[in-house]
Amino acid sequence: MLRSAIQIAFLALTLTGVFVFGANCEKWCPFGGVESLYTYVNEGALTCSLAVSNFYILGAVLLMTLLVGRAFCGYACPLGTIGRLCGMAGKRVQKTLITIPQPWDTVLSMLKYIIAVVILYLTWTTGELIFRAVDPCYALLSRHGEDITVWAYIVSGILIVASFFISLPFCRWLCPLAAILNLPAIFSRFRIVRNEGTCIRCGKCAQNCPMAIPVDRSIGESIERCLACTECVCICPQNTGEVKTLQSSFSQRTVIAVLLICLLSAVLVYAMFPLASFTKVRGDRPEQTESVTLKVDHLTCRGTANRLWFYLDRDDLYALPGYVFVEVWADPKTGTVRITFDPALVSRDDLCRAITEPYINFADATSPGQIMFSPFVIHGYNPMEEGNEN
Repeated sequence: MLRSAIQIAFLALTLTGVFVFGANCEKWCPFGGVESLYTYVNEGALTCSLAVSNFYILGAVLLMTLLVGRAFCGYACPLGTIGRLCGMAGKRVQKTLITIPQPWDTVLSMLKYIIAVVILYLTWTTGELIFRAVDPCYALLSRHGEDITVWAYIVSGILIVASFFISLPFCRWLCPLAAILNLPAIFSRFRIVRNEGTCIRCGKCAQNCPMAIPVDRSIGESIERCLACTECVCICPQNTGEVKTLQSSFSQRTVIAVLLICLLSAVLVYAMFPLASFTKVRGDRPEQTESVTLKVDHLTCRGTANRLWFYLDRDDLYALPGYVFVEVWADPKTGTVRITFDPALVSRDDLCRAITEPYINFADATSPGQIMFSPFVIHGYNPMEEGNEN
């Protein structure tokens, strides 16, 4: 019951954030941190729609996995909760779910590694969220914009229907995050310990494991796909009185406490130390520098941040000489940009003019004099006035 309450609470929190407050669930997906890692390290930019919060939540989930196994999947993942609810509904109708033979289950489990490799390769080489086109989590937990393809709905529908007959098919066989978490889960201290001397070989523990782990044949092993749900411990008929045939190395309350501490810490650290979502630098840093922070409208994502850099690195009448270092915190409403520059060569008004004035292309012989208007509006800056507020 406690696990169900935690799962429902996280699912309700996600749905409320997305559909009531218009939040972007992708910003808090741990797999988004993996998808953006290569681009951020190499280019100083995040993949569009993602944020540095993805890195913080990824770090929290990796730490959690090392401590108590794949508890995020078992307690907090909204897609896992939806799959479990479908399975519970299926059991009420047909009493039991379909059991997949162990050899087939092993083969199907390899699919998630292939999927993870393909997704990361395509994302890292294109800089786009390729998986979004078929991502069931995005299709079910977003506001259904134009970027969701019909394939995402088809995949979601197939998985939901399958979850009524098979226990957690997406989590077991297809989830790319599961492929990532299985490595640290190998070293987790959470494990289910079976007392072989008192075990009556009823098989109920294995039958009730949502991940189809052969608990009745394992003794104290750390199994990477274990969700730390402890359902096998609860169902064991020998766990009465002083006899404990099945025991977990951590209680369910401890697992939940670790889960909450890790996730809340990630949110707190993100609020205290928000890394820039986009950085660019030009030139050698001089001995003396100054920085200005500007609030800029229409600075919403990686694409618009790249466009902002285009205007700061322009080569026309408003070109900026010397060193320029840009840090961007993109936002759907008003973004923030911090620019560090050489005050001996550039002033704040020079920066503002470079960002807001039209770019006139004199270099292109095919279309000389082409004008490109800037979409950006800087709060507190009026290009028609001298000496704007700082």
